Amino acid sequence: MQKRIKVGFVPCYTLFLLHKRNRTALTVLSFTILIWIGSFLAGLLGALTGLGGGVVIVPLLALVFHVDIRYAIGASLISVIATSSGAAAAYVKEGYSNIRIGMFLEVATTSGAIVGAFIAAHVHTSTIAIIFGLVLLYSSYLSSKPKEDHVVEAPPDPLATRLRMNGTYPTPEGMKSYNVYHVPTGFSLMFVAGALSGLLGIGSGAVKVLAMDQAMAIPFKVSTTTSNFMIGVTAAASAGIYLNRGYIDPGLAMPVMLGVLLGSLVGARLLVLARVKMLRTIFSLVILALALEMIFNGITGRL
Repeated sequence: MQKRIKVGFVPCYTLFLLHKRNRTALTVLSFTILIWIGSFLAGLLGALTGLGGGVVIVPLLALVFHVDIRYAIGASLISVIATSSGAAAAYVKEGYSNIRIGMFLEVATTSGAIVGAFIAAHVHTSTIAIIFGLVLLYSSYLSSKPKEDHVVEAPPDPLATRLRMNGTYPTPEGMKSYNVYHVPTGFSLMFVAGALSGLLGIGSGAVKVLAMDQAMAIPFKVSTTTSNFMIGVTAAASAGIYLNRGYIDPGLAMPVMLGVLLGSLVGARLLVLARVKMLRTIFSLVILALALEMIFNGITGRL
């Protein structure tokens, strides 16, 4: 009788050795292909909805493939770095990203990411699953809301002016100027976003955009593109700690990274033709289901 092995509690190259010894039905090749397909779909959904593939890939690996959640987080962080780097360069070139805002707020996000990664190493996986589920619930709610710029009619913020954060961004009518407000509030929220990124292995783009768009009154397009610029740096800060603790397995991280990267590129092209409202509704329902499943498994101790 063939003996099945629960994937994810050992590195993939160790799984290969166990496969030869126990003749498990799941081969390394089939496991890798399934991981790549799932990661591609995660990257596709993430690009079409603007929340990134990390919110899908971690629960996908943990719930469907039974990968240990810390290995899933490590693989997700690598994919976040890869997808963020390519898109960030394009947004900077087009003039949307505000580099001064990004560099200043990265001090908070990287500090939070390091703290979150250290916490993840000492927190039970069930607790991480419950926290991840709660974050997914918020992401589901956020993805269903329409994204519109709100205009703030107020004098320029003295601190933001002193830090030269006010800027311009391209619109169909030409370059449009904007002012930045409530810098300390935004900085504090960025620390929380970084901590969630390090703890859960996601880009925390939803929290970053919330901080810049709602708290700091930065235009939505500037918020999303600047958030994308920051996500890779934030993920790299926590990925180093996961790598040092042995939670990044190349055999798992590589297909995840390639799948999410290709999926996000295809999603970016389809976004022009897709019905965004319908996509957001479908995505929010999928995320809601994953959130409830993560919370249930965390409470019952299955993760």
